[in-house]
Amino acid sequence: MTGRFGRPRGKPLGARSVAGQVFALQAVLVLLLITAAALALVFQSRYDSERDARHRSLAAAEAFAHAPGLPASLKSPDPGAELQPLAEGARRASGVDFIAVLSTDGVRYTDSRPELIGKRATGDLSRARAGQAFTETFTGQPSDVVRSVVPVQDSTGAVVGLVSTGIDVADVGDAVEGQLPLLLGAAVGALLLGTGGAALVSRRLRRQTRGLGEDEMTRMNEHHEAVLHAVREGVLIIGSDGRLVLANDEARRLLDLPPDAEQRHVGDLGLDPRTAALLSSGRVATDEVHLAGDRLLAVNVRPTKTYAGRPSGTVMTLRDSTELAALSGRAEVARSRLQLLYDAGVRIGTTLDVVRTAEELSEVAVPRFADFVTVELLEPVLRGEEPSVVSGAYTEMRRAAMSGIRTDQPLQPVGDIIRFIVPTAPMAAALDAGRAVLAADLNAAFGWRAQDNEGTRVALDYGLHSLISVPLQARGVVLGMANFWRADTPEAFGEEDLSFAEELATRAAVSIDNARRFTREHAVAVTLQRSLLPRVLPDLSAVDVAFRYLPAKAGVGGDWFDVIPLPGARVALVVGDVVGHGVHAAATMGRLRTAVHNFSTLDLPPDELLGHLDELINRIDQDESGADPDTGAGGPGASESAGVTGATCLYAVYDPVSGRCSMASAGHPGPALVGPDGRVEYPELPVGLPLGVGGMPFEAAELHLPEASRLVLFTDGLLEDRDRDFDTGLEMLSDTLSRPGRSPEQACADVLAALLFPSPSDDIALLIADTRRLDRGHIAEWDVPADPAAVSRVRGAGAAQLADWGLGNISFTAELILSELITNAIRYGTAPIRVRLLRDRSLICEVSDGSSTSPHLRYAATTDEGGRGLFLVAQYAERWGTRYTERGKVIWAELALTGGEEPSETVPDLDALEDLAW
Repeated sequence: MTGRFGRPRGKPLGARSVAGQVFALQAVLVLLLITAAALALVFQSRYDSERDARHRSLAAAEAFAHAPGLPASLKSPDPGAELQPLAEGARRASGVDFIAVLSTDGVRYTDSRPELIGKRATGDLSRARAGQAFTETFTGQPSDVVRSVVPVQDSTGAVVGLVSTGIDVADVGDAVEGQLPLLLGAAVGALLLGTGGAALVSRRLRRQTRGLGEDEMTRMNEHHEAVLHAVREGVLIIGSDGRLVLANDEARRLLDLPPDAEQRHVGDLGLDPRTAALLSSGRVATDEVHLAGDRLLAVNVRPTKTYAGRPSGTVMTLRDSTELAALSGRAEVARSRLQLLYDAGVRIGTTLDVVRTAEELSEVAVPRFADFVTVELLEPVLRGEEPSVVSGAYTEMRRAAMSGIRTDQPLQPVGDIIRFIVPTAPMAAALDAGRAVLAADLNAAFGWRAQDNEGTRVALDYGLHSLISVPLQARGVVLGMANFWRADTPEAFGEEDLSFAEELATRAAVSIDNARRFTREHAVAVTLQRSLLPRVLPDLSAVDVAFRYLPAKAGVGGDWFDVIPLPGARVALVVGDVVGHGVHAAATMGRLRTAVHNFSTLDLPPDELLGHLDELINRIDQDESGADPDTGAGGPGASESAGVTGATCLYAVYDPVSGRCSMASAGHPGPALVGPDGRVEYPELPVGLPLGVGGMPFEAAELHLPEASRLVLFTDGLLEDRDRDFDTGLEMLSDTLSRPGRSPEQACADVLAALLFPSPSDDIALLIADTRRLDRGHIAEWDVPADPAAVSRVRGAGAAQLADWGLGNISFTAELILSELITNAIRYGTAPIRVRLLRDRSLICEVSDGSSTSPHLRYAATTDEGGRGLFLVAQYAERWGTRYTERGKVIWAELALTGGEEPSETVPDLDALEDLAW
């Protein structure tokens, strides 16, 4: 069995194949390179060994020549006897072959060979006698050596002898030969690695060339060149990653591709968006018409076949249909109409605004199709409501858009009511028939003229002479009417223009219907959102608050804020953000805001409140998805549920008595803190996971706010958008908040003026609170010993304090409540026991103790001796409750400063109230 080019499949490739030739060439190159490298290493090793011998011999000679006492030994009667042992010891220590001490005439006093002592050394020693040390390679008797000669000088600098050291050249060669096995082994290893690498490269090349020889590769290249340069049909090959692999000359000409188009993504080639989307999608297409500059191309797209495990790509072929249409004599008309339809698809429906979409329809058709275009819409459509589905029952519409080649036109202006009262008029006839109606000659359109005799006469005198009326319909429902007029264009509309006008109107009607439905949903969401947000914030002594809320233009989101009064003159500031837009996000926001209100009545710390809120969201998601909490299986509607997709929240509690602010965040940006000096900072908070993610506890942080500080809470929609990142928004916010002397209302206005986007893509919630401190003169505190006798003393001190505050009218009620609360704390609580009175917008009585036991309101039986105390507190106080602290609890009660009606029940003596335990 043979392959495509006649090569038997499975037969080993010969040396004539491209892969075989490459392998042979690589093998030869590797052998030559490794041989050259081995020789170079041998010569380098020999050079290094000889250089080392020179250094060693010179170092030994220098060391011995400068040894102390050597000049004196040379002047002794028998220098050889004294120096021979020393020279031999130095020779063995230095590793040289000989150390010889010579006279200035070259006669040896010492030598490693005793037979040479007394004989004159050969060679030129004049440089040493002149006081210069030198090293040389000596050839001669008694042996070839690397020799160093160093002069020995006495204290006057006169040369009194010479020291000669050396290493035999044979020993240097032996060192090189000892390294030859290692060098040869390395060369063999390199040869094996190089040959193996060449084999791998050749194997890879063989797979890629499929074992083809030179002739076969040449033939393939000829085919490739023909496709690239000779074929008069554009060819593009796109890889699985969306990048251009190949483009022939015709494709480059038709698409005007850049020279470096290969390996670029199709989205970066400057193609028409529809063409780029088709290539990216991998969709099969047959003779689709696409735009490329002023050409209309017939496009075919097919996937490539996979081979060698590679993913499939895409092949596109292109034909210039513009030139084909020109041959039929209708190229210009077809091209202009197709271009106009293409522009309409791009330009109509760019926004989700009903009126703007109508304006886009009128603008796109002038002047290429009509001289004037008017668009009328039903009133319900303009409001975003669903129009009636009854066909032919429309007698009036409001003009929503109008465009023309001139500004002085005779038609009714935008905003007027247009009535269709004559059934034979083109507008009424089109609405009744549900399709486009042509009035080629308006002078003969008697129904149109009868509808408004005076107005039509002005229009005819102006020059209007031809009209096409098309109903705007979507989903079988009439939304309005589009009218195309000609005045300056001499040719009247013809029958062939009707289908084009209908196609244009159909595209616009779909966009208008989408905008209408968005308008309706947006209005519903905005209404729901505003109904769920606080309309009026409470008037509190702790903070002076201003707020702003702005829904996104693209759709209402789930941002919210709140200011919640808490016991003890404290206040909770809340801001949050629900992921998503629309009615569902607004409804989710309402549920979360209600939950925060409910949890705040428990007076929980911020981190615990967020933990309860997170658990609530998880339970809501399980309920709405129908999931079994044990198995996780969903119910029948699990796939269509709309649970809480995610939310963030920042909860802060400010205490005006201590100036402390405790806050916790669930994935929400922290607040901005503006000091009294105008310095803006962003406190670091332990930011937890968003609500609904679950699994991790929340952490709270506590800040001490200086008096007259300002807290600014916001959602991320205020700071970031498509054209601005979060950090840039923070810098702009800091600059705006640092301006001094601005009230919270003025600060809100300044922030929005500086940071608001023209068309915000997300909701914006902004809450600015100026903190206040409670006057120390309005706070009274006492420590209470665990002694029932202390009740009357504290009660008396409280009455005296109320008298100082001018609240004697509520003194009796306050004493009664204090007696009950203190008595209960002494009997059932634990130390320490403290009493605190706060004069705010109401009188707040607080009794704290170290026990976490909470009292409960109940009705006492007629035979019970006690149990009525808490009932009396509930009767006399406007509000009462319990909040828990880290080391116990606080029972509090609030009384109006102006007093109120006393309960009708008979009140016993205050001293007797100590026996009314609950």
